[in-house]
Amino acid sequence: MAEPPNTPQVSGPRIGADEWVARSDERSQYAGLIGRLRRPVERVPVVLRFGVLGAAVALVPLMTSNEYLLRVGVVSLIYALLALGLNVSVGLAGLLDLGYVAFYGFGAYGYAMLSSSKFGVHWATWQTLPVVLAASILVGFLLALPSRRLVGDYLAIVTLFFGQIFYTIAVQGYRVPLIKIHNSHDLTGGPNGIADVDDFRVFGHHLTTNRAYFWASLIAVAVVFVAVHFMNQSRTGRAWRALRDDPLATELMGMPVNWLKLLAIAVGAGVGALAGTINVASLHGAFPDDYNTPILITIYAMVILGGVGSLLGVVVGAVTVNVLLEVLRTPEHARWILYAAVLITLFAKLRPWHRLAAVLAGTVAFGVAVHAIVAAAWPRGVHGLVSISGTDFSKGGWLGWILRHWLVLPGNTYEVGRYTYFNLGLVVLIGLVLALTVVRGWARWLLLVPTLWLAAFVWETRLVEEGTGPTRFLLLGAILVVLMAARPQGLLGTHRVEPV
Repeated sequence: MAEPPNTPQVSGPRIGADEWVARSDERSQYAGLIGRLRRPVERVPVVLRFGVLGAAVALVPLMTSNEYLLRVGVVSLIYALLALGLNVSVGLAGLLDLGYVAFYGFGAYGYAMLSSSKFGVHWATWQTLPVVLAASILVGFLLALPSRRLVGDYLAIVTLFFGQIFYTIAVQGYRVPLIKIHNSHDLTGGPNGIADVDDFRVFGHHLTTNRAYFWASLIAVAVVFVAVHFMNQSRTGRAWRALRDDPLATELMGMPVNWLKLLAIAVGAGVGALAGTINVASLHGAFPDDYNTPILITIYAMVILGGVGSLLGVVVGAVTVNVLLEVLRTPEHARWILYAAVLITLFAKLRPWHRLAAVLAGTVAFGVAVHAIVAAAWPRGVHGLVSISGTDFSKGGWLGWILRHWLVLPGNTYEVGRYTYFNLGLVVLIGLVLALTVVRGWARWLLLVPTLWLAAFVWETRLVEEGTGPTRFLLLGAILVVLMAARPQGLLGTHRVEPV
C-alpha cells in the first residue's frame, strides 16, 4: 500500500536499528588530503596490499650487495616477526605481556641445542623447527594458565617475572646440578652462550649468506602476516577484539575469556620462537643479552609506533625503528635527524605563523648574542669544534660553521672526562623543560627560546659523541614522544570509537 503524498518523514532513530553503529563509518573517515588519499588505498584488500609491498621488498637483495645493508634488512624482518607476534596478545587481545621476549630466546636456545655442536646434535631444519615451535606454544600456554584470571598490571608483573626467569636461566645455565648431558652440567653456555649453530637447511641447501636469510625472513613474515590476518577476521579474532575493548562485557556475553587469553599468548609465543630460530641461525650463535628486557622495550616501541592492533602498522613500525637506530649510529646522521625533528615539531605545533617566526628568530638571536658575550669575556669558551666520530669538523660544511658560531663550545669540550659543561647544561635544561610544563601564554614562548638553544648545547657537548650508546635510544624516545603527542594511535593505527 503506497504512502499518502504528504506523509511526514520521521527523523528520529528507527526501531530495531542501532544508529550509533550504523554511522560509525562516518565517524572513522579521514579528513583532508590524507583522508582522500587513504580511502581508495583501504578499499584494496589488506593481503593484496601487503603482497605488493612484500614483492617490492623482495627485490632489495637484488639491488645491493652491501652485506651491512642486507644484515640490517634481516634484523628488520626479524623485528617485524616479533612485532606481529606481540601484536596478537597486546594489540588484538589487549593483554599486557611483558614476558614476550622469553619466547624469542626460547626459540633461539631451542634451535641451538638441537642443531649445533653443543651436544653433538645436528637435526635438519625441518625437524628442529616443528619441535621448537610446538614446545614454545606449549610453554606459552602453560605460562598463561596460572595467570588467566589476571588482567592489566597484575598480568604484566607475572609475565615480566617469567621473562627475567628465562634470562637468569640463560646466564646461569652453565652449572645445572640436576641435569647432566654428555658428562656436562652446562646447558646454555652461560654468559658466553652457544656457538657454532647450524645454518638453516632447506631442500638440501644451506643458507649461509645475509641475502638468503633476507628472503627466508621475508617468507616467514608473509606467512605469519597472512595467518594472523585471517585469524583476526575469524570468530576468534572478533572475540579477541571484544576481550580487548571490554573483558567484563565479553564474559557476560558467554565468550570463553580464559581460553581466549591462553590462545593469544600461545600464538604470540609461537611467532616469537620462529623469530628466535631465524636470528640464531643467521648469527650462528645464541647469546643471553640478545633476549633481555631492552629488546622487549624496543619491540613495544615498534608496535606502538606502527599502531597497536594494525598488522601492517606494526611491520612498518618495526622496520622504521630498526632502520632509524642504525642511522643514528653515525653522529652526522644523528645531528641532521635531531635538528630536522625539532624544526618539524615547531612547524607542526606553533600557530599562528608569526609566533613560529618569532620563536625561530628569537632562538637564532639568543644564540648569536650568547656566543658574542662569551667570546668577549672568555675567548677560550668558543674555541671548541663540532665533532663527528671523535674527529674535528672544522671544515665540515655549512652546518658545522653555523653551530660553531651559534653555540658556546669550550676548547676542551670533547676531552675524555671533561663533561662539566654538559652536566651544568643538562641540569639547567631539565629545569627549563619542567618550567615549560607549568607556565602559560607569552611566558611559555619566551622560555622556549633558551630551552631550544640549551638542548642543542647539551647535544653537541656530549650526546652526539655517544651515538652508538644510549644517545640513540634517547633520541628515538624523544621522536616517539613527539609522534605520540601528535598521533596517539601510531602511524597506521586507528582511533577507538567507544560509546559513552
